[in-house]
Amino acid sequence: MDRKKKEAVLEAILFTMGESVEVSRLAAVIEEDVKTTRTILYEMAEKYKSEDRGIDIVELEDSFQMCTKGEMYEYLIKIAKAPKKLVLTDTLLETLSIIAYKQPVTRLEIEKIRGVSSDHAVNKLVEYNLIHEIGRLDAPGRPLLFGTTEEFLRSFGVKSLDELPAMNPDQIEVFREQAQEEAQLKLDI
Repeated sequence: MDRKKKEAVLEAILFTMGESVEVSRLAAVIEEDVKTTRTILYEMAEKYKSEDRGIDIVELEDSFQMCTKGEMYEYLIKIAKAPKKLVLTDTLLETLSIIAYKQPVTRLEIEKIRGVSSDHAVNKLVEYNLIHEIGRLDAPGRPLLFGTTEEFLRSFGVKSLDELPAMNPDQIEVFREQAQEEAQLKLDI
């Protein structure tokens, strides 16, 4: 393994681990002695400093760690405080639509309509603050009831749920026929 490859391997390990790694373990991976490995890491750290990079390699007792330079923290804070862009996949939109039109609704009711597990979708929508738990159904197991939030209304530009578009009666009939066909196929299997 040539020198450039050893540096790349050390960089990859330190970046991926995110915490300090003993120099002896690093040496074993690149098949070098500890003294040579330490020298390579010192030279890499010096290169990061001289190139004015945002990262550094620091030594902690007999270990090394890749970390962000202190002068970069203000930029990290800016990015951490920036609002996250919500990505609503088809699955999330489908689940959200069911909740918006059928609320209050349990996870089991959502899964009956969708025909698949909806745990991930419901959890993501809660994380995005588009739905929330609004109580429990008075039934065995007391399942959670879900409904939309004010953030949902803001995100979709409506003042109330009454402003949601009404479903076309013809489309509802098509959906009903499709559901009956699917149910019949499952019974035939």
